[in-house]
Amino acid sequence: MRSTGVLAVCVSVLLTMAGSETQYSDFHLAGDYLLGGLFSLHAETMSSPHLSHSAVPTCQEYKLKIAGYSYLQAMRFAVEQINNSSTLLPGVSLGYEMVDVCYFTNSIHPILYFLANNHSVVQLHNNYTHYQPRVLAVIGPDSSQAAVIVAHVLSLFLIPQISYRATTNELDNRARFPSAFRAISSMEQQIVAMLLLLKEFQWNWINVLYSDDDYGRQNLKLLWARATGICVALQDVIPVPRSSQLLSLELQGKIQATVSKVIHSTAKVVIVLSLELTLPFFFQEAVRQNVTDLVWIAAEAWAIEPSLYNITDLWRVGTILGVAAKEFSIPGFDDFRVSLAEGANGQARDPTTCNQACDQCLGAARDADLTMRAQGERIDFNVYSSVYIVAHALHRLLGCNATGCHKRVVYPWQLVSEVKRVDFFLLNKRITLRGKGDTPNSFEIIQWKWDQPNNPFQKIASYSTKNQKLLFLTQNISWHTPNNTVPISVCSQKCQPGQRRKPISVSSCCFECIDCEAGTFLNNNDLYSCQPCPDDQWSHAGSQECYPRLVKYLEWQAGTTVVLLLFSVLGLVATLVTSVTFAIHSHTPVVKSAGGRMCFLMLASLIIGFVNIPMYVGIPTEFKCMCRQTVFSLCFTVCISCFTVRSFQIISIFKMAAWLPKAYSYWMKYNGQYIFITVIIALKVTITVTNVIIHPPAPVLLALEDDPAIVALQCNKSYKLALLMNSSLDMFLSILCFYCSYMGKELPKNYNEAKYITLCMTCYFVSWISMFLVMSMYRGVLVTICDAMGVVINLLGISIGYFGPKCYLIFFHPERNTAAYFQTAIQSYTMRQD
Repeated sequence: MRSTGVLAVCVSVLLTMAGSETQYSDFHLAGDYLLGGLFSLHAETMSSPHLSHSAVPTCQEYKLKIAGYSYLQAMRFAVEQINNSSTLLPGVSLGYEMVDVCYFTNSIHPILYFLANNHSVVQLHNNYTHYQPRVLAVIGPDSSQAAVIVAHVLSLFLIPQISYRATTNELDNRARFPSAFRAISSMEQQIVAMLLLLKEFQWNWINVLYSDDDYGRQNLKLLWARATGICVALQDVIPVPRSSQLLSLELQGKIQATVSKVIHSTAKVVIVLSLELTLPFFFQEAVRQNVTDLVWIAAEAWAIEPSLYNITDLWRVGTILGVAAKEFSIPGFDDFRVSLAEGANGQARDPTTCNQACDQCLGAARDADLTMRAQGERIDFNVYSSVYIVAHALHRLLGCNATGCHKRVVYPWQLVSEVKRVDFFLLNKRITLRGKGDTPNSFEIIQWKWDQPNNPFQKIASYSTKNQKLLFLTQNISWHTPNNTVPISVCSQKCQPGQRRKPISVSSCCFECIDCEAGTFLNNNDLYSCQPCPDDQWSHAGSQECYPRLVKYLEWQAGTTVVLLLFSVLGLVATLVTSVTFAIHSHTPVVKSAGGRMCFLMLASLIIGFVNIPMYVGIPTEFKCMCRQTVFSLCFTVCISCFTVRSFQIISIFKMAAWLPKAYSYWMKYNGQYIFITVIIALKVTITVTNVIIHPPAPVLLALEDDPAIVALQCNKSYKLALLMNSSLDMFLSILCFYCSYMGKELPKNYNEAKYITLCMTCYFVSWISMFLVMSMYRGVLVTICDAMGVVINLLGISIGYFGPKCYLIFFHPERNTAAYFQTAIQSYTMRQD
């Protein structure tokens, strides 16, 4: 009951203060329109608002937070400037009511005070459109947790709230908080700035420590959502003590364990996502355990915290970088901050006022004057600009001009829309809340300097919120490493060019480097697998790119080509001479016994075959490949079919006519030899067309097994199968022809072609077997050479082996090229048979 009474008295005093005139106080100033200010002049590390008992907390019992007093003075300074301005709100005076919220343990009671009307009553209405609370707008509070609590209440009344330090993204939700604004960039932008810092120095192996509260957990969630290419070696929580003065044994053990984990971690960069009041015990323990040689990245909440900076021997922990609000210079503010309000003693006129007093603030501010001047106006500027935002919004709402304003009753909800439209310049800085993400202040990267007392937090980079980029202003960063080299914090060193990553743990940052095999290369889009080179390219082991393979084919200037072409030309000339000779002596017995008109079919096929030899030389094309795969095969089939028919006919004349006279008569009557040749050619054409369809003759690149850097340009990937298919009929005819010629070995000498045909067939069998052996063992130009040589040998075998002896008789033994001579040979054969 006693505590309840204290609460009632305290709230009653707060609610009745507006009725009593309060002059020249740090916390109160009368005016035409009042602004509310919520500041943490004292702080306690409670992890939840002060709701354990019903008494309003007495903030002066907690630890003094001198930065909060500086923010309070920034609001006073801004209001005083505006009241003295002849251009902004001329003829209108702004007042304020400011309350110490003890960080976030005293958030609700000041809001009740601000919501009360001039009759010290918070009225219950169905519609608050014409409700006039004590203040038009609220500046603050500083912590994200307290700002959200306040926003929940103020948004119900559509009272503008501008938080000068709360970075939580929750305030961006216009559906939940239509009247909440921020003068500092969001928590998400803070995380982006941290990640850009990691990227700048190529740190991808980090430790993450976060405080066991909403601030730490929200930042951690955003870090995981935005981090790409970053791996966490250690993630641990920093416990939040119930008191900033005492630490339980349990929490001491937890902090000791956390520090020990950091020491044993292989990562050399530590991101600390925590509010400032939870960290003194942690860093004191870090110094005690001799933590050294680490890079610490501070969240905005503690990036410029003097109480941490002054921890003894903290410099030994390594290099401390931080994301801090940008520094601005507010002319005259440093002197104003340590001055006493005229006629006041730094506290409320009524000593019973709840949390509107600070006995030690002014003295502490004067003691810390040099330190505060050195760290610059950062959050102070946020408070300063927040007041100006409300003033400019009110200026528009009152229709002010150069001579004055139309004073009238203003309701807070009317001010909300004007706050959204403000756009002005303050200290050469554009202030607007129009665009998404627009705030009066954003972030920069600072470094803690212990050797520069006048500049303890040196700016090393600026951060662009819109472009999300860091611009480093100096490369003269003081590292804790020997020779001032940039610290390295990676799980695995970067692979050399041409090496792929082989994961050695679940973390993508831990891997071993493996050289890409020959014939593969490393594509930067996939660092974990080597990509095969295209068919016409190759690479050595450990390559990042492929180079064109050396393409080989049977070139015109090659010695082998010259020999092949020489023999083919000689064969062509010999065949042409034979054709002319046979044409002239076509009526002679030698020509007739050689086949008669069929000889010219064979000679034409030979000529075409010799003319086709150049198709094997030079860069293969589809036309050349088609000629290679079809021309010789067709020509050779014509020749073999003629050989077979000619051998069969000789046997028929001397043997079949006696054995099977009727069959022989049919053969002669219906020109069986031409029917046979036509059928064979038709069958060969069918086989060739089918072969072309199954094995299309097109140039392909085939890598050589002994030297993959070289590729042979050939006509068909399955050339051996195509050749086998084409040669099947030729092989059958060759065996049949060989058999028929063998059966006629005892015929008259003039008609006995066994030895000549045997020579031709032997050339064919030898070349065919040699070709398949070479193709089975090798690939490349050698196959083309063997193929071309086989063609030339077979053509020469027929041209010289078969037609050569006939020409010899015609030119050198014309006496044997007579009907009488042939008749004598037949009679001798008949007599032997008898």
